Amino acid sequence: MNIDLFVNITSRAWALSILSKLHAGVAGRQAPLLAATGASRTAFAQSMDHLITVGLLERNPGYGHPLRPEFRLTSLGISAAAIANKIQSVACDEDQDLLRRSWTLPVLTSLHTPSRFNDIKRNLPSITDRALSQSLKTMEVRSWVCRSVDEAARPPRSIYAAVNAGAVISQATAPEISFV
Repeated sequence: MNIDLFVNITSRAWALSILSKLHAGVAGRQAPLLAATGASRTAFAQSMDHLITVGLLERNPGYGHPLRPEFRLTSLGISAAAIANKIQSVACDEDQDLLRRSWTLPVLTSLHTPSRFNDIKRNLPSITDRALSQSLKTMEVRSWVCRSVDEAARPPRSIYAAVNAGAVISQATAPEISFV
């Protein structure tokens, strides 16, 4: 999967959770998915519409029977759901609020090796300086990212590295995402 699609998927709070639940075998109907994710109805509906627009989910054309799923994964959605499930399996329950933020996962994926601010920004062309800075600060507070200063460089440069839970998530996503 390319980074632009990954950024697009993670731009909705519940999209990753929905994909993960579908991969894990939760029925592709609204009520079971809503209960499994714990999302509000509005946020859930927006995330579902977004996933359909992106082309990862589709409405089941044969829907009509009460036991037949309303939604099903597309071929692209199957691979995205596998990645989402991989991320959800390595993350703790208390980490879910941070994972639902727009730029957390793309920034962590970019930090599979220690990087400078501009290197991260180069990997994520659509991110603004402010969004990247806030994301890094939020993850630093949660001890997902460690900031160190390279004193030998002139001028001194900050180097960011994924640590603890952030490193585990970064190593799970990095092989699946291409930055080209």
